[in-house]
Amino acid sequence: MLAGLDPEQRTAVTAPAGPVCILAGAGTGKTRAITHRIAYRTLTGEITGRHVLAVTFTARAAAEMRARLAALGAVGVQARTFHAAALRLMRYFAPRLLDGRAMPELLESKARLVTLAASRAGVRADRTAARDLASEIEWAKSSLVEPVEYPVAAAKANREAPYEPAKVAEVFAAYEQVKRASGVIDFEDLLRAAVWGIEEHPDVAEQVRAQYRHFVVDEYQDVNPLQQRLLDAWLGGRDDLTVVGDASQTIYSFTGATSGYLIDFPRLRRDAVVVRLVRDYRSTPQVVGLANAVIRQARGAEARLRLELEGQRPPGPEPDLRIFPDEPAEAAGVAARCRQLIAAGTPAREIAVLFRTNAQSEAYEEALAEAEVPYVVQGAERFFERVEVRQAVLALRAATRSTPAGEPLVPAVVEALAATGWQRDQPPPGGATRERWEALAALVTLAEEYAGTTALLPLGDAATVERQPSLADFVEELQRRAAQQHVPTVEGVTLASLHSAKGLEWDAVFLVGLSDGTLPTTYAKTPEAVEEERRLLYVGVTRARQWLWLSYAQSRAPGGRPRRPCRFLPQFERGGGERGGVAGLSRRPERRRAQVLSCRVCGATLLAGADRKLGRCAACPSTLDEDLYARLTEWRTRVAGAQKVPAYVVFTDATLVALAERQPTGPEDLVAIAGIGPRKLSLYGEAVLALVRGSSVDDLVPEEPPEKSSVK
Repeated sequence: MLAGLDPEQRTAVTAPAGPVCILAGAGTGKTRAITHRIAYRTLTGEITGRHVLAVTFTARAAAEMRARLAALGAVGVQARTFHAAALRLMRYFAPRLLDGRAMPELLESKARLVTLAASRAGVRADRTAARDLASEIEWAKSSLVEPVEYPVAAAKANREAPYEPAKVAEVFAAYEQVKRASGVIDFEDLLRAAVWGIEEHPDVAEQVRAQYRHFVVDEYQDVNPLQQRLLDAWLGGRDDLTVVGDASQTIYSFTGATSGYLIDFPRLRRDAVVVRLVRDYRSTPQVVGLANAVIRQARGAEARLRLELEGQRPPGPEPDLRIFPDEPAEAAGVAARCRQLIAAGTPAREIAVLFRTNAQSEAYEEALAEAEVPYVVQGAERFFERVEVRQAVLALRAATRSTPAGEPLVPAVVEALAATGWQRDQPPPGGATRERWEALAALVTLAEEYAGTTALLPLGDAATVERQPSLADFVEELQRRAAQQHVPTVEGVTLASLHSAKGLEWDAVFLVGLSDGTLPTTYAKTPEAVEEERRLLYVGVTRARQWLWLSYAQSRAPGGRPRRPCRFLPQFERGGGERGGVAGLSRRPERRRAQVLSCRVCGATLLAGADRKLGRCAACPSTLDEDLYARLTEWRTRVAGAQKVPAYVVFTDATLVALAERQPTGPEDLVAIAGIGPRKLSLYGEAVLALVRGSSVDDLVPEEPPEKSSVK
């Protein structure tokens, strides 16, 4: 159990019963430390697994913790999120606490009721405003603030309320009334009900505390006052509590989370054991050095617990700082580098593009699609709630009734998905269609992983046998993962906000849009808010294992107002990182100015990638030659077939539209169309120009005889 642990991890694992505070830097093996601590204590007989409650902040983290504990032989341990633990408690005790009534239905989203409450309070709220109001209500309830207290509490917390604070308080009060009238509760009510059940009912408290005697809380810097109140209720004055956190990764204060509980832990529990994990096993020393340089300048309460990480991996490439003239050029540069990494062997799923706000995603979606690089948007929609995934699971379940016993799992899955129209070897062009294809491809990858395992699987009548999993077993596995939100990895470059990237890691990370006003955001108006923005950059840097790219654009649009680079970037030298104040940060200015393009119809400057390709605004009338477009499409199909590549590899649909609209007359006109570079010009230029001049497809690419196609 102790083999393979470093000295600090071993100290954390073997610490005696009582309060233990593990300050764990990014990549230092905190999950390993806490799971080994739980397993060590259970296997040595110090505690019983069923008396342990480990609390995490995401269902994915809870699932990972359960899997690790099971592998270590620690049985019976409960690993849940705060909300899942509270839900289990309330469902069990509801008949006793609610005079025989069942627990009220849990409200999945506040949006509808907040909109209704806003109307009653005289506020017209669209979808965005309703979302902002819901966020304020969640913050208030998580901070134990009542509606009448909201204006004062919001002022003290420097909240940027979507409306005048008194009006927000009215909406908050109306929301509570509407919610009660609807007979539902929200997630904050769930935690409050669990607290009430324990604090106000001694018999419930006695039973709960007899069940849970030893507690572990992960990501303790993200606890809010309501969650801490529930933790205190569970503890009931006892002190067998292990907390794990990193004050330098405190980035969710806008939700009510506070690192104060982590910072004050040693002071409030004088006999606490404090362990610092600083050996970084995730990132190269170059990345670790940059992370240390970013956070070294931090100020405020969190800085008192700052950790100086020590890289343990072999040396790697120096982080790059790239400067672009404008945001379209920055996005295009990132997409080009992503394509190079993938061509060199880095899986697309091991690449991430991280930005400060979700609004920045669109430019990178367009650029990656233009470069024909697959991508997925983190947090856009839960994987198992996607329409195509739900349909696929239904198809797999239906296939279990007709699949012969003993049929290998992966072919059975591929055949069932083919019935939905999915083709394994025919990925469509980038964009939403490609994203749907990749989601189903992820199910096949999951089946391949699952097929490579053997386990004690049910044989019937409570008997078990070690055998290869069947399609029916796989469907059950998908149902289990859906319940736990344990999603497979989708093959594509990840686009994510810095907040949603917390807890994740990739081989290659692009931190983009690093200009003042974006990071730190203009909304960061207090020293505390600015420091949280610094920590956000630190979190982004520490997501990278091997390659790290940092970039900013000198202006938002071509020829626009100049901007300053992010103030948190450390000093650097021109021409390399060896002489810089920070080892590993090299500066590479991108000097070529992006060409300013104007709409050929209305003359407006074109910024969006699709508009620049077409040479016109999306709203301006098209000059598409439908006959030429049809011939170009047929020609592309035949060329792709002859080369045995997807059609979009030849030209994307957008490029065909641009060709049919702009009707180039020479090579210089071709290369003026985005997406047609020297390589495609040499491969396809003559054929495309011939088609524009009126040549038939048969003259350029003869159609294969049917018998030859059938032989293939």
